[in-house]
Amino acid sequence: MSASAEAAWGVTHLRHVALACSAFDECLDYYAGPWGLGRMGDSDGQTAILRGTGAEHHVLELHRADRNGIDHIGLGLVDDRSVDEAAAGLAGRGVNLLSEPAELDRPGAGYGFRIADPEGRIVELAARTQAVAALPDGATPTKIAHIVLNTTDIEALCDWWCDALGFRVSDWSERQMVFLRCNSDHHSIAFNRSEWASLNHVAYEVPSLDAYMTSLGRLARAGHAIGWGPGRHGPGNNAFGYFVDPAGMVPEVTAEVQQVDETTWVPRTWPRTPELSDRWGTAGPPSPEMRQHMAGALE
Repeated sequence: MSASAEAAWGVTHLRHVALACSAFDECLDYYAGPWGLGRMGDSDGQTAILRGTGAEHHVLELHRADRNGIDHIGLGLVDDRSVDEAAAGLAGRGVNLLSEPAELDRPGAGYGFRIADPEGRIVELAARTQAVAALPDGATPTKIAHIVLNTTDIEALCDWWCDALGFRVSDWSERQMVFLRCNSDHHSIAFNRSEWASLNHVAYEVPSLDAYMTSLGRLARAGHAIGWGPGRHGPGNNAFGYFVDPAGMVPEVTAEVQQVDETTWVPRTWPRTPELSDRWGTAGPPSPEMRQHMAGALE
């Protein structure tokens, strides 16, 4: 399937991210504390499940581990038929299924299966996940806005996520980054050219610019200094504020992500200039320390 031929079973959205975490207890306190996520039940000391205010059962899983990395990425599909069609379509393209479509015996349940991308990241595609009671919007994350991944072969990985999973290219940042969408959000997945495959950062969306500033203030009062921001990116037009969690991974608070009109959108290549990396001109470039955290641990 070409990049222009979206898969009929189409990925609808980014459901959650599951992280292997080298500072499990400290990160649980951080994300369920000043970061603003809510715990789903009690942690068993090995895994913790955290939700936002949106419709997804949860947006973050933490898994106790010796080193940081991605355990898996959860993507949403419409229904059971879409899951079965996705599994058959991917298998037909030579993608190895790590599991067959089945009822999921894990937090959030649902019906789905798992594959791995060309760099070995586990991707779970699922539908019919458990509903959760609505929470009032506030200065807390509603959902995962996007995940940025470091890659050694940005062109090949971009092609695979478009051809196999039906993502579309929204924009390039020269040939250093590419931003992919699966719905009207400017990007849900992005890739950054790097010397190794790793997690760059995870962005959590709050519902307004006021909620964004309140989130930054809450974190500052809790003693968590912003690592890069506040600012507004060129690609995606989103407000950004990057932090470093207790394990050394990078979460981002974001708001006002650009919405794409599929009928008129034309991808662009953005020059990597200071005035386009931060259109407000408030953040400056990321520090060497922040760049080191964004480089992530070799997976």
